[in-house]
Amino acid sequence: METITSRENAKIKYACRLREEEKLRTADGLFFAEGPKLCLELARGCTLQTLYATEKALAHTPELEAFAGKTVLVTEPVAQKLSGTKTSQDVFGVFEHPGWQAADILAKGRRILALEAVQDPGNVGTLLRSAAAFGFDGVLLSKGCAAPFAPKTLRASMGAAGRLPVAPVQDLPQALQQLRARGVVCLAAALYHSRPLDEAPQSYPDGLCAVIGSEGQGLTDAAVQACDMAVRIPMTDLVESLNAGVAGSVLLWHFRG
Repeated sequence: METITSRENAKIKYACRLREEEKLRTADGLFFAEGPKLCLELARGCTLQTLYATEKALAHTPELEAFAGKTVLVTEPVAQKLSGTKTSQDVFGVFEHPGWQAADILAKGRRILALEAVQDPGNVGTLLRSAAAFGFDGVLLSKGCAAPFAPKTLRASMGAAGRLPVAPVQDLPQALQQLRARGVVCLAAALYHSRPLDEAPQSYPDGLCAVIGSEGQGLTDAAVQACDMAVRIPMTDLVESLNAGVAGSVLLWHFRG
């Protein structure tokens, strides 16, 4: 088994760049993940290219032996350089991007989540995890959304993007119109000119798309107008709104499969 002891090793430098640079992840079709649990989860849906791990981590997580042929041993100082957190988890994976395409989701998806400019990686990750948990089969991301395979998003989603089709769209209102053209009902989460969520049917025979907007601004007028109707979550007067991750998860639970 190959062992890397230098923090200046070219493979280590490249893995660190993958961790930090979305352009490189997109260009090379690869992404970086940290932690034994996350790497094991991702390996269920994505192709593992290389696993970097310390001897201590391999001994602590016997399941990683399944990737012995792709494993490179690293020393503790090298693991610390690879880590994107203050405390290294000593296990790191370089994975191939699953290559989901928006065209497939738009043509075949029946239970879809669409996000518009949701910038916070924690919120995007939470929503991906909730979509997977509640039986949705695809997620569309507009421009301005946090990248689904960025480290913070991956941690929040616990690798859901590796199992659930997630793809960017250039024009979200146009994508919503495509869905409506084949009978998918698009519901915008909005405070104004909306119906209470509990008045909306839970079942849509030809498909459903739940549309969630950014943390600060909500959905654009164009996105709301491209939907069939707007719904809101009934709340007390003690709070004005919920963050995108919580609000979206409530909607996804309401329309769960």
